[in-house]
Amino acid sequence: MRKLVSILAFTALCSAGEGDAKRLQESADVLKEIMAAGDKAIPQDLLNKAVCVVVVPGMKKAGFIVGGEYGRGYASCREPGGKGWTAPVGMRLEGGSFGLQIGGAATDVVMLVMNEKGMDRLLSSKFTLGGDASVAAGPVGRETTAQTDATMTAEILSWSRSKGVFGGLSLNGATLRDDKDSDKGLYGSEVDRRNVLAGKVPAPAEAQAFIAELDKCSPSKM
Repeated sequence: MRKLVSILAFTALCSAGEGDAKRLQESADVLKEIMAAGDKAIPQDLLNKAVCVVVVPGMKKAGFIVGGEYGRGYASCREPGGKGWTAPVGMRLEGGSFGLQIGGAATDVVMLVMNEKGMDRLLSSKFTLGGDASVAAGPVGRETTAQTDATMTAEILSWSRSKGVFGGLSLNGATLRDDKDSDKGLYGSEVDRRNVLAGKVPAPAEAQAFIAELDKCSPSKM
């Protein structure tokens, strides 16, 4: 039992020690690589319609002792008028074993928040995907040639990439919550997340690459 506690404490310490700057750069890299995949990317028209984007780079399996998955990432929303992207806020994605990993490899997760109702979810301290908020596996391709019921009605669409394999992923049952530790690390103190995602808080230097990649992938709301 004591050994188990030590393992869990070590895992938590390692997670807490991950630098925000590094994680933000990894988030930017994930977006860049996925959107450069052409026919195997997130459809451009869906990205252009999204009001917010959440990226969780390198989500990891917690292991056979604990089970489930755990990852830390960031959310950014479009500024009023669709002129750009806001400074990011930290997010934690946690869930049961819903098949993210292939052979234990870390998995990148990208979520598009498709409407204002979904954006409001990001401002809550915690919500369940597929429960509190409707979520669906996103389609892959340059454009969505046919709108499915899922893409038309879901508040959040999700994708994953593991070992080079990219595709839509259903995150039903997972939880998405605020990451106040990350927010403090970025902004030096607690911030009002609503103000951040409304574009009222300047982006820190560590977030510039992430925001620049969002601007490049989808410079304005269509």
